[in-house]
Amino acid sequence: MLRGAGVTLALPWLEAMGPQLGWADDTKKSEAAPNRMALLYVPNGKNMVDWTPEEVGTDFKLKPIMEPLAALKEKLLVISGLAADGARAHGDGGGDHARALAAFLTGAHPKKTDGTDIRNGISVDQIAASQLGNHTRLASLEVGTEHGSMAGNCDSGYSCVYSSTMSWRSATQPLPKEINPKLVFERLFSSTPNASRKKRDEQRKSVLDFVREDSKDLTGKLGAADARKLDEYFTAVRDIEVRIERAATLPPVKTPDYPVPSGIPNSYEEHIKLMCDLVVLAFQTDVTRVCTFVLANEGSNKPYPFIDVAEGHHDLSHHGNKEDKKAKIRQINTFHTSQLAYLLQKLNAVQEGDGTLLDHSMIAYGSGNSDGNAHNHDDLPILLAGGGCGTIKTGRHMRLEKETPLSNLWLSMLNRMDVDVAKLGDSTGDLPGLAG
Repeated sequence: MLRGAGVTLALPWLEAMGPQLGWADDTKKSEAAPNRMALLYVPNGKNMVDWTPEEVGTDFKLKPIMEPLAALKEKLLVISGLAADGARAHGDGGGDHARALAAFLTGAHPKKTDGTDIRNGISVDQIAASQLGNHTRLASLEVGTEHGSMAGNCDSGYSCVYSSTMSWRSATQPLPKEINPKLVFERLFSSTPNASRKKRDEQRKSVLDFVREDSKDLTGKLGAADARKLDEYFTAVRDIEVRIERAATLPPVKTPDYPVPSGIPNSYEEHIKLMCDLVVLAFQTDVTRVCTFVLANEGSNKPYPFIDVAEGHHDLSHHGNKEDKKAKIRQINTFHTSQLAYLLQKLNAVQEGDGTLLDHSMIAYGSGNSDGNAHNHDDLPILLAGGGCGTIKTGRHMRLEKETPLSNLWLSMLNRMDVDVAKLGDSTGDLPGLAG
């Protein structure tokens, strides 16, 4: 840690830390780096014919939606056959969008209510946070790009909290996500109370300005490789600060359905990338090992004019098998995977011990709907990236038995983080075959 004027800045792993972490001993390298978990959600399902590879095993070809991930194919595990039974109606009628997000990480069937008597289940990220949080400054980090109400009716009698919240600390305690990059940054790196934060903002000083002297003392004690790595890290932190500050000076985008609060970039793509950069920094500095990221709320009708899709996402997802609408859904789906590619490339560029940050992470990406037109919750579009500290064999497509619970994947990921849990939601056991 570097400290100064109420600011704490966690450092990336350095070679100088090797003897303490066991990296100096080649036999212990895989044990030194902590395993991280990030869970990313995209709404309204996929155009599945453009997502699911036809081949099983290592000799699979990426379909159009996954083409932005081509450079990282060897670090991807595409998983077909998973189902979220909790997202199904079970006698409750409509509300597939709300149930899809609510059940995604919990494996539970949320209670249908638009009042305050909400009930769901504990999400996988919070199970991990409860057992691993004592090792890091933050037990978990919850981010997104769209506001979501914590009350009211947003989907056929389901509370809005269900369609906008992925993390649940308990069955009745949802964890709202933070969508302002500046506030996320301050949560990660500032230890000062709000009044002090405001004063620092008025002085327009960077976090790095507060810790500069401490960093000079440290740099003089490091080797050339560590000094270069530290400089690259500081440059990345500075770049994010500059982008956040620039975004705060721009007027908000004013549209009838999606007003963007001041301080958030006008560009949706830049907003996502800022959040991705913050996730990378959080993992790189070991501020947290658990993160959830909702790229857009479930049922979102956000338009995508910057990729020539003026219609709303949700409206298009009900394409009625019209080819022109399916083509536009493919464009939106491809845009989202291009943002995933950005995150994975950033993680893969950070060297850490015997591998990269991506090698020491598990990045799950998907949706609680498969075909948005049908509102079905089986054969979900699920992708797992990263090596999980050598516990996952990537570069292949797995096809599981139909109706395999999605919760089995989450349970298996928990076990790879040494979180001992016998059951999660509707799980039936570990997911076989992740290690090859």
